[in-house]
Amino acid sequence: MGFGGISIWQLLIILVIVLLLFGTKRLRNIGSDLGSAFKGFKKSMSDEDKAAEAQKIEQADADKKDDVIEGEASKEKDKQ
Repeated sequence: MGFGGISIWQLLIILVIVLLLFGTKRLRNIGSDLGSAFKGFKKSMSDEDKAAEAQKIEQADADKKDDVIEGEASKEKDKQ
């Protein structure tokens, strides 16, 4: 059993070397930094989607107001 030609034993040896080089505390910090960066990226993408949706709604409301004003102006002309 392996992952793309790499056996389990090779993966374990690599894991041990990485642990010896960086230490568990540093690896934990790197993992938490990556996790918080990913969360921040997801949050900014979500906020951007919400802002775009709000802008679409505002534009639709503005278009409706323009239609109402034009309709009222044409009714005034028809009355005269």
